[in-house]
Amino acid sequence: MSGYFAADSMVVRAMRQRVVGLTWGQRALIIGGLHPRLFVGTAQHTAHRATPYTRLALTARLMETVFLGTKDEADRALAFTAKRHVPVDGTMEVDGGPAHPAGSHYSATDPGLMWWTAAFALDSVEFMYDALVRPLRPHEREELFDGFVTWAGLFGMPADAAPASYPDFRRRFDAWLSSDDPYLVDEARLVGRHIAGSAGYHLPGGAPTSETLRTVVQGSLPPVVREHYDIPWSAAAETRWRAVRTASRLVHGRLSLLGPTPLLRGRSEHFYAFVQRGEQSLVRRGGVSIPGVSDVTSA
Repeated sequence: MSGYFAADSMVVRAMRQRVVGLTWGQRALIIGGLHPRLFVGTAQHTAHRATPYTRLALTARLMETVFLGTKDEADRALAFTAKRHVPVDGTMEVDGGPAHPAGSHYSATDPGLMWWTAAFALDSVEFMYDALVRPLRPHEREELFDGFVTWAGLFGMPADAAPASYPDFRRRFDAWLSSDDPYLVDEARLVGRHIAGSAGYHLPGGAPTSETLRTVVQGSLPPVVREHYDIPWSAAAETRWRAVRTASRLVHGRLSLLGPTPLLRGRSEHFYAFVQRGEQSLVRRGGVSIPGVSDVTSA
């Protein structure tokens, strides 16, 4: 049974690349943490505050299902998300800087916030594909953008909430990132630095990790984002990131010569589930996933 997106669409081709599926979520969460209303609104209503990796894995699985699953699978994911979004309506309990002071209103049905959710995902999927698979062509960027607009619409976003085109999206996004609007509340800083591996890269529950994964996550971040999070970045780290990026592109450039590659292409839901189970097992044993976040209940 077919899904909402054609198998040969750019968004499906991008999301099926394993290096994209396993890395875009961390990058999107870290950069998205700079949007206080989006981060705080989620944090104040999530059922997974003590298990932030479970929240990340669940979000990634839901997104992947809508993009890569059948229509029946996607509809179940959309209905689940809609139910979870009903209570997400309130005001910020913490100060989010001049653009998002305490008391600012947020809602899961706010068209602007719905687009920002899609924008952070789009930006990271695009970047990871560019960096680790191959640079996208101009028409492919537009097609990827169109796919994310359609995806956001399935979740209820009005079409006019999105920019008119990919170039418009890119101008707006880059202008926002370099403006004074991005701001980190304390909880976002803790979560982002942990997920970026600022103190070593250790997923909960013994999930496989490596210095390479930390290099990819941190290297993919724009310099201004690393500055916000106070994540150091040396010339040696930049050299390692460029080497990983070059090696990944070379491998993907030869895939057509290597035959079927199920380890490098396909849905990443099993990895998401593995991380989720690991974190939940850790918490059941009395462990703490992210100190300062998972062991407290207030923002």
